[in-house]
Amino acid sequence: MKNFSCRQYGIMKKSISPYSYTINVSSDDRGVFVPMLNLVSDPKLPKNLSLKRVYYVYNYGRGVIRGFHLHKKEWKFFTVASGAAKFVALNPKNPKVVFTFTSSSRSPQLIVIPPGYANGWVSLEDNTILLCGSTSSLQESLRDDARLDPLAWGNVWEVKPR
Repeated sequence: MKNFSCRQYGIMKKSISPYSYTINVSSDDRGVFVPMLNLVSDPKLPKNLSLKRVYYVYNYGRGVIRGFHLHKKEWKFFTVASGAAKFVALNPKNPKVVFTFTSSSRSPQLIVIPPGYANGWVSLEDNTILLCGSTSSLQESLRDDARLDPLAWGNVWEVKPR
């Protein structure tokens, strides 16, 4: 894990917090259409954003944690193509405010993570596949990447009984 400081990563008060919204799924006798992302139609996003990279991540088992990661420049967009996942995001300068989202292939959400938020996800089902969009190339992302202890702010990954 790289050394981390809020000053180094330029984390200031954010005007946009992490958020999610339901993806409108279309279904007919041919199958299902799931539009992952439309940068133009989301009024919360800055107008100059463009995707440079799309990729997927596959977790073999339930309970696999991917995170925390933090980028000071990069925007991330996530949805689940297969399985289910819990997403967690927080600003390390104010870690008491924790954003949590759940997405699944049965009820897809688009999760939007602005720069400056530590974020990650845990698979809730075996064989979960996450689709990801990024405003940075892989090379840009690697230069803008901090890897943080996934338990630095407690076990935020746990599914609590209710």
